[in-house]
Formats: sequence, C-alpha cells, structure tokens
Amino acid sequence: MNQRFYSLDVFRGATVCLMILVNNPGSWAHIYAPLEHAPWHGLTPTDLVFPFFLFAVGNAMSFVMPKLQAAGDAAFWKKVVKRTALIFLIGLFLNWWPFMKWQEGSLVFRQWTDPQNPASGVRILGVLQRIALCYFFASVIVYYLKPRKAFYAGLLLLLVYWMLCYIGNPADPYSLKGWFGTDIDKKILGIAHIYKGEGVPFDPEGLMSTIPAIVQVIFGYLVGDYIQKKSQVAAAQFNLEKPVAATLGLYPMLTGLFVAAVAMIVTGFCWDMVFPINKKIWTSSYVVYTVGLATLTIATMIYLIEIEKVKGWLAKFFNVFGKNALFVFALSAFLPKGLALIRLGEGVNPWNWLYKKVLIHIPGVPENGSLAYAICVITFMWVICWWMDKKKIYIKV
Repeated sequence: MNQRFYSLDVFRGATVCLMILVNNPGSWAHIYAPLEHAPWHGLTPTDLVFPFFLFAVGNAMSFVMPKLQAAGDAAFWKKVVKRTALIFLIGLFLNWWPFMKWQEGSLVFRQWTDPQNPASGVRILGVLQRIALCYFFASVIVYYLKPRKAFYAGLLLLLVYWMLCYIGNPADPYSLKGWFGTDIDKKILGIAHIYKGEGVPFDPEGLMSTIPAIVQVIFGYLVGDYIQKKSQVAAAQFNLEKPVAATLGLYPMLTGLFVAAVAMIVTGFCWDMVFPINKKIWTSSYVVYTVGLATLTIATMIYLIEIEKVKGWLAKFFNVFGKNALFVFALSAFLPKGLALIRLGEGVNPWNWLYKKVLIHIPGVPENGSLAYAICVITFMWVICWWMDKKKIYIKV
C-alpha cells in the first residue's frame, strides 16, 4: 500500500486487533457491555468491528484494482476466484477444525453432519466466508461498472435488500423469527450447518444478509479510490519534495471525506427510523451508518498521521497487525480450537490455563480477569506479527 497512506494500514490493523479482542474473552459469561454485540436492534462498539474490516477490504481493493484492470479479464478472474476460494475454504476449515471432539471420555471424529443428531453439524458460513463472498461480488461490480456505476449498484442492493426484508414478512420483517433470510438459509444450507448461538437456527453471516454486506466493501473501495485520486491531484499541484505544501494539498480531500461521513451517519440514523440498525441481519441503515463512521475514522487518521505526523507507539502497534491481518485473525481461531483438545484438568487446556489458574482471580468484578485474558491474547498475537514483520514474512491470501 502507498506509504503516503500509512494510516490505512493502521486502520486495518486496529480493526483486526479489535476482532481478536472481542472473540477471545476469558469467559463468554463475563464480558463488559461495550465488548458484547447488541442483543438485536441497535449497536455497540463491538458491532463496528466487522463492517470496519469489510470497509478496509474495499480500501485495499482500490490499490489493487487498477493493476487487475490493466492486466485484463483473464488475470482478474484468476486472481479474484483464487482469493475468494482460499478465504472461504480457510473459514470452512476453521469451522470444522480440529476435526475431533471429546465424547463420553474419548476423542471421536467430528462428522459433517452428526448421525446421532441430524440437526447438528459443521457450520458452512462464518466471518471469513462472508469476507470471501463480499470480496468476490464487490470485485466483479467494481471491475465491470467502474466507480460511479458501482456506487449506484451499491445503493440499489441496499434498497433491494430492504424490499426483500419487507416482502418476506410484512407483519414482522425485522425480528429474529420474522426475518426472511433464515428460511432461505435452512433450505440451501440445511439446519445442521447453520449457526445456533441465538437459541434457534439463525446465521448472522447468512446468505441474504451478505447482500448488503457486499456494499460495505464497495463503499470502502470508493473511499479508497477517492483518497488516491485526490492525493494524485495534490501531488500534481504541489512539489512532493516539499512536505508542507504536499500535505496542504490533502485538505480538500479530507474535507470531502468529513462531509461524506457526516452525510452517511445522518442518513443511517434517519433510515433507522423505518429500517432499524441491526448487525445480525446487516440492515441497509447499518451499512450506511457504519460506512459513515469508518470514513470519519479514516479521515481523522489521515489528518493525524499523514498531516500532523502523529506516529506514536499505538500507530506502530496496530500497523504490525495490519501487515498480516487475515493470517493473524485465522491464527486466533486456529490455536484455541486445537489446544482445547488437550485436557489439563476439569475445563482447563493449554489455551485457557492462564485465565483459569491466574487471571480469573484478579480482584473486582469477574469481567476484569476476562478482559485481562483477552489483552494477553492480543499481546501474544502481536508478538507473532511483530516477529513476522521483522523477518519480512507477509502471508497474503
């Protein structure tokens, strides 16, 4: 990524860092409210993490797409299909991993569908799978429609999704039981392969709610494309060998970002009145609102990092995560699942030993120990990413 926008690497790294934080508490029963998802409508800071990451995927795409367009259709399809398949299959692998489970005191193979309980099996969709699907469809839309038409295509997808929600169940379109997408997931994926964390078969990364999530990537691309084009104009107007003049040329771009961000945030709030902001069914108002917040965040980071040159330890900390973002996210799921098979006592394994034996005893509310453990996981993952960066090891999918 262009070094002039180190801030975009920091943004991506901060996002994946927060994804690891919210996915690795010491105990799911003891989590501070801001680190939990909203029960249904509304959102918490945690509900911003996934859409911000999809937005970052779009940002990164804006730097790659010109090369793919120059290479032609064959190179584009080869790259996009390969990357989509790899990310999707890694996600599916992690859902099935470690392929074994404890049952009545012995390890047994975890089958695709449990023969003793046909309603239970390996979940097909998930976070990485949604990233893969959104990346694929957003790439195709952007490649063939170019920025202006891609913007209109994104708006159309948001409106179509709103219409589908309402037509699917006019009496109760936005509730857990009334949302139309669950019936489609059941028919296509099968009940055995759907997430059941809500107490009923319902997949928060389901097929239908992927439609508006695609727009998250499209809008992320458009913001990244805007940043590049406006910075190129600044480069042409000012001698880049004169840093002060060059940064002055970024102010019009930042103004545009801040205005667009405020407009989207206000639009998202207004749309929420008739189509509630909801992460679990990924409503259109949720897309517009979170894109606005992501744009505001990136604009602020560009101002602080690129213009004010605020590159302290925190920016460097997040930047290390950003260089191997997908890898470290996958690793943070791979290790706990694998190590959970090794029993060191009742409910204790090598991954949670620190929490069960040490951090759980931290004075105060139990959320303190749970959060301390999540921070330890982040630190552990950061050390791995720091070592990889030091050795110039960057795993690209």
